[in-house]
Amino acid sequence: MPRFLPRLLAACLALTLSWALAADGVTKNQILVGQNITLQGGKNDYGVAVQEGIQTYLNFINGRGGVNGRQIVLKTLDDDNKGNLAEANARQLVEQDKVFILFGSVEGGPSTAVMKAAIDLKVPFFGPIAGSPTLRRPHQPLVFPVRAEHREEFRALLGYGKSIGATRVGFLRADSETGQQHLANVKLLSQELGMELVADLPFKSDIADTQIDQMVSQLEKGRAQIVFNHGSPGVYEKLIRKSRAKGLPANFYAVNSGSAQMAKHLGPLAHGMVFAQVVPSPWERKTAITREYQEEFGKQKPGREYSYGSLEGYVTAKALVAALRLAGPEPTRESFLAGLTNASLDLNGLRAVYNRDQHTGLSFVDLAIVTREGSFRH
Repeated sequence: MPRFLPRLLAACLALTLSWALAADGVTKNQILVGQNITLQGGKNDYGVAVQEGIQTYLNFINGRGGVNGRQIVLKTLDDDNKGNLAEANARQLVEQDKVFILFGSVEGGPSTAVMKAAIDLKVPFFGPIAGSPTLRRPHQPLVFPVRAEHREEFRALLGYGKSIGATRVGFLRADSETGQQHLANVKLLSQELGMELVADLPFKSDIADTQIDQMVSQLEKGRAQIVFNHGSPGVYEKLIRKSRAKGLPANFYAVNSGSAQMAKHLGPLAHGMVFAQVVPSPWERKTAITREYQEEFGKQKPGREYSYGSLEGYVTAKALVAALRLAGPEPTRESFLAGLTNASLDLNGLRAVYNRDQHTGLSFVDLAIVTREGSFRH
């Protein structure tokens, strides 16, 4: 046997093993992350803002060498806010594009659809930007939300309503399994606070104006004192406009989804609205994470307005990078999951917590009121 042959065989074996052990989406120079997000071809202001925040932080990290010398690269698909397309996108990202993990959807329906694909394909799903209970209960070992869930936003909004003497509640929700879970949470929280749900307002994605008119009548008949939503800012904006046009005296509150965009669209009608927020004020400089975000966002997106959406995207991308670092110098999906077992991610003053039986993420929830000038006061 020629002397060089054993060494050649050993080299070939080593190369074969390295190929076999390499994780999907991981090369010497990059980590490919699959993202499915509701941009609706650029028409979704909230989704676009979230994406700008994500891009800002990843550009910041990649400009400093990435994670363990690897650039973080996003492969992004737009689900048009359709659950079936979101699931198909997730499957394409894993099966065809061979991404390392799934990341960063927005809205509850698409996020739940991505979760289903992730569980079926046994791929981690990190940072769904949605408050759906399905992402946490029952416990999903492969799913890692960063933001607080809607239940905690509901608790804060109802508590505020109770503090000003309101007892009669209206709730706008999707007519879906997730919407039913939100409804159950609202009923439970209302009961705990001695309040009454007088108007349950479910809707489908193809809701017509006549159906919104019927919702306004339900609110009027039920004498609702406060009304809030679980997302779907476009539908909620129409409900608010029609309710105000009819002269309903109810106070309209809202969860964080698309809050800055909703307030801007509503103009004077937003004055006095109370929003639950899952990140600090993006305009004030009271927190370290906001100061960091403002500095980087201002550099990379000169002239663009700060918003809750872009700050939430920035925070979520920061959490992603922290999680990837925990996966070690040669990341695999197994090491990614292991790194997040009993992990506490320090996001410059915010802390996302994950343990074996509960993926809490952040617990931060704050309330902000819209001023007469259209700004948010915390």
